[in-house]
Amino acid sequence: MFNTQKKIHRMINGLKDRISRDPRTFRIYTALRALVIVSLIISLIQGEYESAALCILSLVLFLLPAFFEKQLKIEVPPLFESLIYIFIFSAEILGEVDRFYTEIPGWDTMLHTINGFLCAAIGFSMVDLLNRHSERLNLSPAYVAFTAFCFSMTIGVVWEFIEFFVDSNFFLDMQKDFIIQKISSVTLDPSHSQTPIVVDHITKTIIEKADGSTVVIDGGYLDIGLIDTMKDLLVNFLGAITFSLIGYFQIKKRGADSLVNRLMIRVRSEEELEDVKAYLEEREKSRGERSLRGRKKKREEARENG
Repeated sequence: MFNTQKKIHRMINGLKDRISRDPRTFRIYTALRALVIVSLIISLIQGEYESAALCILSLVLFLLPAFFEKQLKIEVPPLFESLIYIFIFSAEILGEVDRFYTEIPGWDTMLHTINGFLCAAIGFSMVDLLNRHSERLNLSPAYVAFTAFCFSMTIGVVWEFIEFFVDSNFFLDMQKDFIIQKISSVTLDPSHSQTPIVVDHITKTIIEKADGSTVVIDGGYLDIGLIDTMKDLLVNFLGAITFSLIGYFQIKKRGADSLVNRLMIRVRSEEELEDVKAYLEEREKSRGERSLRGRKKKREEARENG
């Protein structure tokens, strides 16, 4: 248990040290982390333990960029890292805890669009890293862009599978329902000839339960998640194809002012890894010296007062 806490402590310190080199990313991380902690405290006071669990999950997710950087020896660009933090906060805290998904129309759509964009950036980086660090591969920009697009869409589809599984087994309604006024189904065809029967101008749906009670849906018929799923996949498609097209046209521009370059994950060289290690060791040594001086000063003050 102690070793695990020590590792987490080191990871957090390493994260702060690394982010502090980019002030804007550090400020974004610090502000969002503080807001999550405040939300966690409020949730615990109000007895909303599910919301508290989401806050704890968000704090853990905030550590993932640092974890993957250390384990995979990669560098996540500050812009991309900031977008990840904002996305996590928007999805978990604003979306779930503060109920933006139901309070603000289009919140879920916006996040799925951003998700498609970010996943395409990750896929683009993975293929581009393989392309640039392999002597046997020489992939064209079109192939790299297409692979990034496919990667993003795959993530989007897998997420919809997860939502469907959760809704089917735990009934959490992750695939939000819509009330519609028109449906078409071959199930309603009494002749069973595969002829779609259209029912329109629906103003009310009455559901009769086994115990004889009824549930009335005013305004139309309740669509069970289909529209939400297709809408999410569509905006994921738009986000994925947007980044893929930008990447296709800018992959040859390796300049610092390129949007793709500022979102591209790259492999750190051995020299950079040594510099990071030396930097962290120096910071740890400096902290130890300050702590030692502090304890020494307290002993001297206690001696003088005694």
